[in-house]
Amino acid sequence: MDYQSRITMEPGRRGGKPCIRGMRITVYDVLDWLAHGMTEAEIIEDYPELAVEDIRACLAFAASREHLLTAIHSS
Repeated sequence: MDYQSRITMEPGRRGGKPCIRGMRITVYDVLDWLAHGMTEAEIIEDYPELAVEDIRACLAFAASREHLLTAIHSS
């Protein structure tokens, strides 16, 4: 998935943290909700401005960061 069109980082928004489409909802927020057992449907019910693609972009972003960290630490 091409998360780069959905995940944005702006210095003046949420301290430069990765956010979804320029909103104030961070990637961390979504990952935390998923980690605490919320389903995609529950997240979208609570935050209707989000789409399933946004949630999956957060997962792809996290996977990409993990891959990058692994590559850095193994070199």
